[in-house]
Amino acid sequence: MTRKTGFLSSPLIWSHGHGPNHPLKPERLLRTHKLLEEFGVFAAPNVVLIEPVPAAEDELALFHTPEYVNVVKALSRGEPGIPGWKYGFGPGDNPVFEGMFENGCISVGSTLGAAKLLADNKCDVAFSLAGGLHHGGPDFVSGFCVFNDAAVAIQWLVNHDFRVAYVDIDVHHGDGVQEAFYESDKVLTISFHQDGRTLFPGTGYVDEIGRGNGAGYSINVPLPAFTDDAAYLWAFEEIVPASLDQFQADIVVTQLGVDTHYKDPLAQMMLSTSAHEALYKLLDQHSPRWLALGGGGYAVDVVPRSWALAFERMSGQRLPDELPPNYREQFGGQWLRDREAAENDEPTRDWVMSQVNEIVEQVKKIHAAFDSFGK
Repeated sequence: MTRKTGFLSSPLIWSHGHGPNHPLKPERLLRTHKLLEEFGVFAAPNVVLIEPVPAAEDELALFHTPEYVNVVKALSRGEPGIPGWKYGFGPGDNPVFEGMFENGCISVGSTLGAAKLLADNKCDVAFSLAGGLHHGGPDFVSGFCVFNDAAVAIQWLVNHDFRVAYVDIDVHHGDGVQEAFYESDKVLTISFHQDGRTLFPGTGYVDEIGRGNGAGYSINVPLPAFTDDAAYLWAFEEIVPASLDQFQADIVVTQLGVDTHYKDPLAQMMLSTSAHEALYKLLDQHSPRWLALGGGGYAVDVVPRSWALAFERMSGQRLPDELPPNYREQFGGQWLRDREAAENDEPTRDWVMSQVNEIVEQVKKIHAAFDSFGK
Protein backbone atom coordinates (compact mmCIF):
# COMPACT_ATOMS: atom_id res chain seq x y z
CA MET A 1 0.00 0.00 0.00
CA THR A 2 1.32 3.43 -0.97
CA ARG A 3 1.34 5.82 1.95
CA LYS A 4 0.62 9.53 1.82
CA THR A 5 3.99 10.96 2.75
CA GLY A 6 4.95 14.43 3.92
CA PHE A 7 8.43 15.90 3.63
CA LEU A 8 9.03 18.99 5.76
CA SER A 9 11.86 21.16 4.53
CA SER A 10 12.74 24.79 3.86
CA PRO A 11 15.86 26.87 3.14
CA LEU A 12 15.41 28.19 6.67
CA ILE A 13 16.64 24.88 8.09
CA TRP A 14 20.05 25.22 6.47
CA SER A 15 20.39 29.02 6.59
CA HIS A 16 22.17 29.07 9.98
CA GLY A 17 24.77 26.81 11.53
CA HIS A 18 27.20 26.35 14.38
CA GLY A 19 30.11 27.75 12.36
CA PRO A 20 32.39 26.63 9.51
CA ASN A 21 34.55 24.37 11.69
CA HIS A 22 31.70 22.64 13.51
CA PRO A 23 30.87 19.06 12.47
CA LEU A 24 27.08 19.64 12.35
CA LYS A 25 27.02 21.24 8.92
CA PRO A 26 23.75 22.64 7.48
CA GLU A 27 25.00 21.50 4.08
CA ARG A 28 23.87 17.97 5.03
CA LEU A 29 20.26 19.15 4.93
CA LEU A 30 20.67 21.16 1.75
CA ARG A 31 22.25 18.20 -0.02
CA THR A 32 19.48 15.84 1.09
CA HIS A 33 16.77 18.17 -0.19
CA LYS A 34 18.64 18.72 -3.47
CA LEU A 35 19.18 15.00 -4.01
CA LEU A 36 15.52 14.15 -3.50
CA GLU A 37 14.50 17.07 -5.68
CA GLU A 38 16.83 15.92 -8.48
CA PHE A 39 15.42 12.40 -8.22
CA GLY A 40 11.95 13.89 -8.70
CA VAL A 41 10.45 12.33 -5.59
CA PHE A 42 8.42 15.40 -4.69
CA ALA A 43 6.44 15.04 -7.92
CA ALA A 44 4.97 11.68 -6.85
CA PRO A 45 1.19 11.91 -6.33
CA ASN A 46 1.40 10.56 -2.77
CA VAL A 47 4.12 13.01 -1.67
CA VAL A 48 3.52 16.50 -0.33
CA LEU A 49 6.37 18.96 0.23
CA ILE A 50 5.62 21.16 3.24
CA GLU A 51 7.37 24.30 4.47
CA PRO A 52 7.50 24.15 8.26
CA VAL A 53 6.37 26.96 10.53
CA PRO A 54 8.68 27.98 13.41
CA ALA A 55 7.58 26.77 16.82
CA ALA A 56 6.03 29.35 19.12
CA GLU A 57 7.40 29.87 22.61
CA ASP A 58 4.44 28.15 24.25
CA GLU A 59 5.15 25.12 22.06
CA LEU A 60 8.81 25.08 23.09
CA ALA A 61 7.52 25.16 26.67
CA LEU A 62 5.98 21.71 26.21
CA PHE A 63 9.47 20.50 27.15
CA HIS A 64 11.79 23.47 27.74
CA THR A 65 11.66 25.90 30.65
CA PRO A 66 10.62 29.49 29.85
CA GLU A 67 13.87 30.69 31.44
CA TYR A 68 15.95 28.58 29.07
CA VAL A 69 13.95 29.70 26.03
CA ASN A 70 14.57 33.33 26.99
CA VAL A 71 18.28 32.66 27.48
CA VAL A 72 18.59 31.07 24.04
CA LYS A 73 16.78 34.03 22.50
CA ALA A 74 19.02 36.54 24.28
CA LEU A 75 22.25 34.70 23.41
CA SER A 76 21.15 34.39 19.81
CA ARG A 77 20.64 38.14 19.60
CA GLY A 78 24.06 38.82 21.10
CA GLU A 79 22.74 40.46 24.26
CA PRO A 80 25.55 41.09 26.75
CA GLY A 81 25.81 39.72 30.28
CA ILE A 82 24.05 36.40 29.66
CA PRO A 83 25.87 33.55 31.52
CA GLY A 84 25.57 31.04 28.70
CA TRP A 85 27.96 28.64 30.41
CA LYS A 86 25.30 27.96 33.06
CA TYR A 87 23.16 26.42 30.33
CA GLY A 88 25.91 24.48 28.56
CA PHE A 89 26.93 27.04 25.93
CA GLY A 90 30.57 27.70 25.19
CA PRO A 91 33.42 26.94 22.80
CA GLY A 92 33.49 23.48 21.25
CA ASP A 93 30.35 21.41 20.87
CA ASN A 94 27.77 24.05 21.76
CA PRO A 95 28.84 27.52 20.65
CA VAL A 96 26.48 30.47 20.52
CA PHE A 97 25.84 31.41 16.90
CA GLU A 98 23.87 34.03 15.03
CA GLY A 99 20.33 32.90 14.30
CA MET A 100 20.54 30.13 16.90
CA PHE A 101 17.06 30.79 18.30
CA GLU A 102 15.44 30.96 14.87
CA ASN A 103 17.26 27.82 13.78
CA GLY A 104 16.03 25.95 16.85
CA CYS A 105 12.47 27.17 16.39
CA ILE A 106 12.27 26.01 12.77
CA SER A 107 13.64 22.57 13.73
CA VAL A 108 11.06 22.14 16.48
CA GLY A 109 8.33 23.59 14.29
CA SER A 110 9.18 21.12 11.54
CA THR A 111 8.88 18.09 13.81
CA LEU A 112 5.81 19.41 15.62
CA GLY A 113 4.18 20.16 12.27
CA ALA A 114 4.91 16.61 11.14
CA ALA A 115 3.34 15.24 14.33
CA LYS A 116 0.19 17.28 13.75
CA LEU A 117 -0.10 16.00 10.16
CA LEU A 118 -0.08 12.44 11.47
CA ALA A 119 -2.43 13.22 14.34
CA ASP A 120 -4.94 14.75 11.90
CA ASN A 121 -4.60 11.79 9.48
CA LYS A 122 -3.37 14.11 6.74
CA CYS A 123 -0.30 11.91 6.22
CA ASP A 124 0.62 8.33 7.03
CA VAL A 125 4.34 9.12 7.13
CA ALA A 126 6.08 12.45 7.69
CA PHE A 127 9.81 13.17 7.54
CA SER A 128 11.13 16.18 9.45
CA LEU A 129 14.51 16.68 7.82
CA ALA A 130 15.72 19.19 10.42
CA GLY A 131 14.56 17.11 13.37
CA GLY A 132 16.27 14.54 15.57
CA LEU A 133 18.08 16.85 18.01
CA HIS A 134 17.77 14.31 20.78
CA HIS A 135 20.31 15.46 23.39
CA GLY A 136 18.83 18.80 24.43
CA GLY A 137 17.53 19.06 27.99
CA PRO A 138 14.70 21.13 29.48
CA ASP A 139 17.11 23.87 30.53
CA PHE A 140 20.42 23.13 28.85
CA VAL A 141 22.05 22.59 25.48
CA SER A 142 23.87 19.32 24.85
CA GLY A 143 25.56 17.52 21.99
CA PHE A 144 24.88 20.22 19.34
CA CYS A 145 21.16 20.22 20.32
CA VAL A 146 19.76 23.56 21.46
CA PHE A 147 16.09 22.52 21.52
CA ASN A 148 14.83 18.93 21.65
CA ASP A 149 12.29 18.74 18.84
CA ALA A 150 11.49 15.07 19.45
CA ALA A 151 10.64 15.64 23.12
CA VAL A 152 8.41 18.60 22.26
CA ALA A 153 6.51 16.72 19.55
CA ILE A 154 6.10 13.54 21.58
CA GLN A 155 4.81 15.53 24.55
CA TRP A 156 2.29 17.21 22.24
CA LEU A 157 1.15 13.79 21.00
CA VAL A 158 0.85 12.44 24.55
CA ASN A 159 -1.17 15.50 25.55
CA HIS A 160 -3.54 14.62 22.71
CA ASP A 161 -3.93 11.04 23.96
CA PHE A 162 -1.62 9.32 21.49
CA ARG A 163 0.46 6.34 22.51
CA VAL A 164 3.98 6.83 21.17
CA ALA A 165 7.00 4.61 20.57
CA TYR A 166 10.35 6.28 19.95
CA VAL A 167 13.13 4.36 18.20
CA ASP A 168 16.55 6.00 17.99
CA ILE A 169 19.24 4.54 15.69
CA ASP A 170 21.70 7.43 15.97
CA VAL A 171 25.15 6.26 17.03
CA HIS A 172 24.80 8.42 20.16
CA HIS A 173 22.35 7.48 22.91
CA GLY A 174 19.04 9.36 22.77
CA ASP A 175 19.45 10.59 26.32
CA GLY A 176 17.31 13.73 26.16
CA VAL A 177 14.24 11.95 24.86
CA GLN A 178 14.69 9.04 27.26
CA GLU A 179 14.94 11.38 30.23
CA ALA A 180 11.86 13.34 29.12
CA PHE A 181 9.65 10.24 29.35
CA TYR A 182 11.57 8.12 31.86
CA GLU A 183 8.60 7.94 34.23
CA SER A 184 5.88 7.59 31.60
CA ASP A 185 4.05 4.47 30.46
CA LYS A 186 2.62 6.37 27.48
CA VAL A 187 5.94 6.44 25.64
CA LEU A 188 8.22 3.52 24.85
CA THR A 189 11.80 4.62 24.12
CA ILE A 190 14.26 2.31 22.35
CA SER A 191 17.81 3.39 21.63
CA PHE A 192 20.48 1.49 19.70
CA HIS A 193 23.82 3.24 20.02
CA GLN A 194 27.55 2.85 20.51
CA ASP A 195 28.43 1.90 24.08
CA GLY A 196 28.50 4.95 26.35
CA ARG A 197 31.86 3.87 27.74
CA THR A 198 33.39 4.73 24.39
CA LEU A 199 31.23 7.60 23.11
CA PHE A 200 29.26 10.69 24.12
CA PRO A 201 26.98 11.12 26.05
CA GLY A 202 28.15 8.26 28.26
CA THR A 203 24.67 6.95 29.00
CA GLY A 204 22.28 4.36 27.62
CA TYR A 205 23.19 1.22 29.55
CA VAL A 206 20.95 -1.83 29.60
CA ASP A 207 19.88 -1.20 33.19
CA GLU A 208 18.37 2.20 32.29
CA ILE A 209 14.84 0.84 32.05
CA GLY A 210 12.61 3.64 33.30
CA ARG A 211 11.30 4.66 36.69
CA GLY A 212 7.94 4.53 38.47
CA ASN A 213 5.12 4.15 35.94
CA GLY A 214 7.78 4.10 33.24
CA ALA A 215 9.65 1.06 34.57
CA GLY A 216 10.26 -1.23 31.63
CA TYR A 217 9.41 1.41 29.03
CA SER A 218 13.02 2.38 28.28
CA ILE A 219 15.07 -0.12 26.26
CA ASN A 220 18.75 0.49 25.64
CA VAL A 221 21.06 -1.55 23.44
CA PRO A 222 24.65 -0.26 23.80
CA LEU A 223 26.74 -1.86 21.07
CA PRO A 224 30.51 -2.17 20.91
CA ALA A 225 32.65 -0.13 18.55
CA PHE A 226 33.16 -1.87 15.19
CA THR A 227 29.66 -3.39 15.19
CA ASP A 228 28.99 -4.29 11.55
CA ASP A 229 25.87 -4.74 9.42
CA ALA A 230 25.24 -8.35 10.33
CA ALA A 231 25.62 -7.95 14.10
CA TYR A 232 23.60 -4.74 14.26
CA LEU A 233 20.71 -6.05 12.17
CA TRP A 234 20.55 -9.29 14.12
CA ALA A 235 20.29 -7.38 17.41
CA PHE A 236 17.70 -5.00 16.00
CA GLU A 237 15.52 -7.82 14.70
CA GLU A 238 15.77 -9.62 18.04
CA ILE A 239 14.42 -6.67 20.03
CA VAL A 240 12.65 -3.94 18.09
CA PRO A 241 9.85 -5.60 16.06
CA ALA A 242 8.54 -7.61 19.01
CA SER A 243 8.71 -4.60 21.33
CA LEU A 244 6.85 -2.35 18.90
CA ASP A 245 4.22 -4.97 18.16
CA GLN A 246 3.67 -5.58 21.86
CA PHE A 247 3.47 -1.88 22.79
CA GLN A 248 1.01 -1.09 19.98
CA ALA A 249 1.80 2.59 19.56
CA ASP A 250 -0.51 4.88 17.64
CA ILE A 251 2.51 6.66 16.18
CA VAL A 252 6.14 5.53 15.94
CA VAL A 253 8.72 8.32 16.07
CA THR A 254 12.16 7.43 14.75
CA GLN A 255 15.44 9.31 14.96
CA LEU A 256 17.39 8.29 11.86
CA GLY A 257 20.89 9.48 12.65
CA VAL A 258 23.28 7.94 10.12
CA ASP A 259 26.49 8.41 12.11
CA THR A 260 26.61 4.62 12.48
CA HIS A 261 28.09 4.60 8.97
CA TYR A 262 31.65 3.38 8.61
CA LYS A 263 32.75 6.69 7.07
CA ASP A 264 31.46 8.83 9.92
CA PRO A 265 34.30 10.77 11.60
CA LEU A 266 32.75 11.03 15.08
CA ALA A 267 32.12 7.37 15.93
CA GLN A 268 33.44 3.85 15.38
CA MET A 269 30.54 1.81 14.04
CA MET A 270 30.80 -0.09 10.75
CA LEU A 271 27.38 0.10 9.07
CA SER A 272 26.83 0.57 5.36
CA THR A 273 23.85 2.01 3.50
CA SER A 274 22.72 -1.58 3.00
CA ALA A 275 22.15 -1.91 6.75
CA HIS A 276 20.44 1.48 6.83
CA GLU A 277 18.03 0.33 4.11
CA ALA A 278 17.23 -2.81 6.09
CA LEU A 279 16.53 -0.73 9.20
CA TYR A 280 14.23 1.62 7.31
CA LYS A 281 12.32 -1.37 5.96
CA LEU A 282 11.85 -2.85 9.43
CA LEU A 283 10.74 0.47 10.90
CA ASP A 284 8.26 0.93 8.06
CA GLN A 285 6.81 -2.53 8.58
CA HIS A 286 6.18 -1.96 12.29
CA SER A 287 4.93 1.66 12.26
CA PRO A 288 1.17 2.20 11.89
CA ARG A 289 1.91 5.89 11.45
CA TRP A 290 5.52 6.97 11.11
CA LEU A 291 7.10 10.25 12.19
CA ALA A 292 10.69 10.16 10.94
CA LEU A 293 13.33 12.64 12.08
CA GLY A 294 16.81 13.36 10.79
CA GLY A 295 19.57 13.47 13.38
CA GLY A 296 23.30 12.88 13.39
CA GLY A 297 25.61 12.10 10.51
CA TYR A 298 28.86 13.96 9.88
CA ALA A 299 30.13 12.51 6.61
CA VAL A 300 28.38 14.97 4.31
CA ASP A 301 28.54 12.64 1.31
CA VAL A 302 26.80 9.84 3.25
CA VAL A 303 23.92 11.69 4.93
CA PRO A 304 21.94 12.67 1.82
CA ARG A 305 22.35 9.24 0.26
CA SER A 306 21.12 7.37 3.33
CA TRP A 307 18.21 9.73 4.00
CA ALA A 308 17.22 9.50 0.33
CA LEU A 309 17.02 5.73 0.85
CA ALA A 310 14.86 6.34 3.92
CA PHE A 311 12.49 8.54 1.96
CA GLU A 312 12.43 6.01 -0.86
CA ARG A 313 10.99 3.53 1.64
CA MET A 314 8.60 6.05 3.20
CA SER A 315 7.12 7.17 -0.10
CA GLY A 316 7.05 3.76 -1.79
CA GLN A 317 9.25 4.84 -4.68
CA ARG A 318 12.24 3.17 -6.30
CA LEU A 319 15.23 5.41 -6.90
CA PRO A 320 17.88 4.69 -9.52
CA ASP A 321 21.27 3.76 -8.11
CA GLU A 322 23.16 6.37 -10.10
CA LEU A 323 23.09 9.84 -8.61
CA PRO A 324 21.44 12.51 -10.79
CA PRO A 325 23.85 14.36 -13.13
CA ASN A 326 23.19 17.82 -11.68
CA TYR A 327 23.73 16.54 -8.16
CA ARG A 328 26.97 14.79 -9.15
CA GLU A 329 28.24 17.94 -10.82
CA GLN A 330 27.50 20.06 -7.77
CA PHE A 331 28.47 17.71 -4.95
CA GLY A 332 30.37 14.79 -6.45
CA GLY A 333 29.82 11.08 -5.96
CA GLN A 334 28.28 8.56 -8.35
CA TRP A 335 26.16 5.97 -6.55
CA LEU A 336 23.22 6.18 -4.17
CA ARG A 337 24.09 2.95 -2.39
CA ASP A 338 27.54 2.04 -1.10
CA ARG A 339 29.59 0.06 -3.57
CA GLU A 340 32.09 -0.90 -0.90
CA ALA A 341 32.16 -1.27 2.86
CA ALA A 342 34.70 -1.45 5.65
CA GLU A 343 35.04 -5.03 6.85
CA ASN A 344 36.31 -6.36 10.15
CA ASP A 345 38.80 -9.18 10.13
CA GLU A 346 37.47 -12.54 11.29
CA PRO A 347 38.67 -12.33 14.93
CA THR A 348 37.09 -8.86 15.27
CA ARG A 349 33.82 -10.05 13.67
CA ASP A 350 33.68 -12.97 16.07
CA TRP A 351 34.41 -10.75 19.07
CA VAL A 352 31.79 -8.19 18.04
CA MET A 353 29.14 -10.84 17.52
CA SER A 354 29.84 -12.42 20.90
CA GLN A 355 29.57 -9.04 22.61
CA VAL A 356 26.37 -8.16 20.78
CA ASN A 357 24.84 -11.54 21.63
CA GLU A 358 25.64 -11.00 25.30
CA ILE A 359 24.09 -7.51 25.27
CA VAL A 360 20.90 -8.75 23.60
CA GLU A 361 20.58 -11.52 26.16
CA GLN A 362 20.98 -8.99 28.98
CA VAL A 363 18.31 -6.74 27.49
CA LYS A 364 15.90 -9.63 27.05
CA LYS A 365 16.51 -10.88 30.58
CA ILE A 366 15.99 -7.48 32.16
CA HIS A 367 12.81 -6.76 30.21
CA ALA A 368 11.34 -10.24 30.61
CA ALA A 369 9.83 -9.03 33.87
CA PHE A 370 7.86 -6.46 31.88
CA ASP A 371 6.03 -8.91 29.66
CA SER A 372 3.04 -6.70 28.88
CA PHE A 373 2.86 -3.05 27.90
CA GLY A 374 -0.61 -2.35 29.30
CA LYS A 375 -2.89 -0.22 27.15
